[in-house]
Amino acid sequence: MAQKSDNPADPFKKALAEATKVMADDPDLSVSYTVDPSGVSGDAMRLPQVSRRMTRDEVLLARGTADALALHRRYHDGATHARYAPQGEMARELYEAMETARCEAMGARDMPGTAGNIDAKIGHDADRRGFGQIKEASEAPLATAAGYLIRHLATGRDLPPAAQNVMDLWRGFIEEQAGGTLEDLGDRLSDQADFARFARQIISDLGYGDQLGDDPDQMDDESDDQAEDSDDAQEEPDSTGQQDDENSDTDASPEQSQEETQDPSQAQVSADDMADEEMGEETEMPEGDAPMEPPPPAPVSEADPNYSVYSAEFDEVIPAEELAEAAELERLRAYLDQQLEPLKGAVSRLANKLQRRLQAQQNRSWEFDREEGILDAGRLARVVANPTTPLSFKVEKDTEFRDTVVTLLLDNSGSMRGRPISIAAICADVLARTLERCNVKVEILGFTTRAWKGGQAREQWLNAGREQQPGRLNDLRHIIYKGADAPWRRTRDNLGLMMKEGLLKENIDGEALEWAHKRLTGRLEARKILMVISDGAPVDDSTLSVNPANFLEKHLRDVIAMVERKKQVELLAIGIGHDVTRYYERAVTITDVDQLAGAMTEQLASLFDSDPRARARVMGIKRVA
Repeated sequence: MAQKSDNPADPFKKALAEATKVMADDPDLSVSYTVDPSGVSGDAMRLPQVSRRMTRDEVLLARGTADALALHRRYHDGATHARYAPQGEMARELYEAMETARCEAMGARDMPGTAGNIDAKIGHDADRRGFGQIKEASEAPLATAAGYLIRHLATGRDLPPAAQNVMDLWRGFIEEQAGGTLEDLGDRLSDQADFARFARQIISDLGYGDQLGDDPDQMDDESDDQAEDSDDAQEEPDSTGQQDDENSDTDASPEQSQEETQDPSQAQVSADDMADEEMGEETEMPEGDAPMEPPPPAPVSEADPNYSVYSAEFDEVIPAEELAEAAELERLRAYLDQQLEPLKGAVSRLANKLQRRLQAQQNRSWEFDREEGILDAGRLARVVANPTTPLSFKVEKDTEFRDTVVTLLLDNSGSMRGRPISIAAICADVLARTLERCNVKVEILGFTTRAWKGGQAREQWLNAGREQQPGRLNDLRHIIYKGADAPWRRTRDNLGLMMKEGLLKENIDGEALEWAHKRLTGRLEARKILMVISDGAPVDDSTLSVNPANFLEKHLRDVIAMVERKKQVELLAIGIGHDVTRYYERAVTITDVDQLAGAMTEQLASLFDSDPRARARVMGIKRVA
């Protein structure tokens, strides 16, 4: 007899899992509860974790997520979806949001009990994303609003307040542009292909028709027409042949008929010659040439074309707020502040020093003897001595750092656990606030893996027969704590995620650095700075156990060489307890984590110093170009 579980949430989890399988019409579906983002991979469904306390919010979120994923699995056909999917990014987001709304609306119609559960999930997601505080339509995602509107019109249900706010901000625009198309919504839900055509029309009405790509239905019609033309072309020679045969029986001489029928291969040669003449230059392909093959796939890494990844299917780039609930992030942030209370004063003083240096540089840069601008009081004595002397004006010059973006890339590996990751988090927080006051945009990123010693990619490799030297063999997790355009006040709690138990795992530095560099090069700012904070070499046991020992380290060196060769981004690094100068040209190493705050602020301050020799002293560079 199985031992009874002492977790009061287990009966609920089991019942919800069985109900989800029935709703999805998939008895082979595997349902698990995890802190990782919810979703479906193959036959495995991940639902939000339910604690022993089984709070009302936890239960409602788990039910709503389960219903939404199950309905999508029941009513959604991947092949049909892919057939009509647009090519452009915005058009695809609209298309995905409307298809999700269709599946949920179908569930609300066929199984009314799911509607309330999904309302709870929508409300939770909207609150977490801050939709209730948005005042302008430009700050709200259009695709999300379109999905909300489709669900509202299809079900007649009111949305949770935060979601309703986003829908209302865009509703006037959507109905103005696509009102006529929306009238046919009710008749389109049951047929996914018909709804996909309807969604593509909505996307076109909203002004994104250029992102739709080719119309698959029109391509089918053209294929059918070509097939009919081909059939007609095959029939015409037969009828012509019959006429020729009849004419040959009556008009041609016996000698001519015998000559034509004596060598059937001659007729074939003549037909081939005619075909060659019609094809023209296309027939000049040398004998034995194969048809053109599609180009090979792009390499995984721009820095090293030979760097390989066994499977990137399970990698993720994820905002920090999707890895923990808002309440948990707030609690973790409070814990972070409490742990670093003794250090905050020193860090704040260094941050103020950095700000004073930047503002001093800003204020002392003037152009004098201008014909207009601010009156130069220091030169008024000349006017008093000689009234015919014209007044002198001065103009403040643009600062060097105004059009600048800084990315802080934080190592979130298990070896950073404890005091190092705490100080890295609080320093990143203070620097983001400081630089934001000086009009410098800051992005804070983190990198780790989703599992210890290999994740789903490794399981896939094991099941496939253990290929030799498979390449990187773990699932990446790249975390966005703060986007460059996001204000600090909205993302402050996100840095508390680094205190979450189980987040810090292994580190694959090369791919993380290349990811951060690619994000920076896509920005419009004139100056781009990337600061890496790490505690040593890249380590991933699953990868290193089946590849050369220097596999990850070589890739990191190749990426650094690429970044420094392109010179689009200024790269610097801080090593905590380990010497990283063997990788990075501009780097410092600190032996005590308490030195991290000073090292970060001095490094950044040196980058804005107008004296190259002063910059070199701080950066540890012996020669100055």
